[in-house]
Amino acid sequence: MTSVTRIDTVRLGQDGPEIGVQGFGAMGISEFYGDTDEAAARDTLDAALEAGVTLVDTADIYGSGANEEFLAPFLAAHRDEVVLATKFAIERRADDPTHRGVRNDPAYIRKAAEDSLRRLGVETIDLYYMHRRDPAIPFAESVGAMAELVQEGKVRFLGLSEVTGPELREAHAVHPIAALQSEWSLFSRDVERSAVGAAAELGVTFVPYSPLGRGFLTGAFADAAKDLSGGDYRAHQPRFTGENAERNAALLDPVRKIAAAHGATPAQIALAWVHHRASVHGLTVVPIPGTRKRSRLLENAAATRITLTAAELAELEPIAGLVAGDRYPDMSHTAVHREV
Repeated sequence: MTSVTRIDTVRLGQDGPEIGVQGFGAMGISEFYGDTDEAAARDTLDAALEAGVTLVDTADIYGSGANEEFLAPFLAAHRDEVVLATKFAIERRADDPTHRGVRNDPAYIRKAAEDSLRRLGVETIDLYYMHRRDPAIPFAESVGAMAELVQEGKVRFLGLSEVTGPELREAHAVHPIAALQSEWSLFSRDVERSAVGAAAELGVTFVPYSPLGRGFLTGAFADAAKDLSGGDYRAHQPRFTGENAERNAALLDPVRKIAAAHGATPAQIALAWVHHRASVHGLTVVPIPGTRKRSRLLENAAATRITLTAAELAELEPIAGLVAGDRYPDMSHTAVHREV
């Protein structure tokens, strides 16, 4: 397995701080992927800083605020070392665990930011994302409200998630956008339709979430339906169920073959492919794989040192077009839905 000490750094946006070229997605610590060992998760956060993984990504929806609260002690101990990203826009209700609303109205944005600041125990959020777009609210109103938070010192830089290229340009005209976060992996290349080109044009850092296909690209699921616990939301995701799961598992053969040639893991090859997108498209790319184990964190960081050959890249190229199933059961709040 390729080893790593500290990963390289890149600049966030055009005038943001230097961050590690790979970030850390904290979502799975609190929800969605089964039970968590909190002590192991805290050790993983420490390992992230040791490896130079400085962008830590959370959201108010993760555990209904529990993820932000979990990170608070870590931030208190390492505030100057961490570039903190969190998000607003997906509304949950205590009386209906299945509810997922999307709100972009200015009053909601302000309250969401203040609630996140309180839970995180910080005075300023380094990077504040709109988690999902509500097309019913004019972008100028929503981004304008986010810009007010910057002016007040509550937020340093603005980000968007799951927006199209034209939407990114529209928002950037209201206030500079430092980062665009959307799903991008060997299994998911929707963003290459318009968002990637717009980000490159505007100098916006692209932050791929689920760069390991929610874990599918690790090759860990021989039978996704059997290998996932009842509390794991992936058990209900189209790509992890039934015939889709079988077809998608077969797509990993070239990933395993290339991994063996590099003395690496399939996950490292999948991450190396995402990192290579930076040179392909001419923009800064900072994927945020998540994990709850120190060993996996170090494995992921080591992927930043893997260089894939032209022949290997050509072998991986067809995979996304062959994937069975959508990214979500309901794609209505994704950028590709609005593009279609």
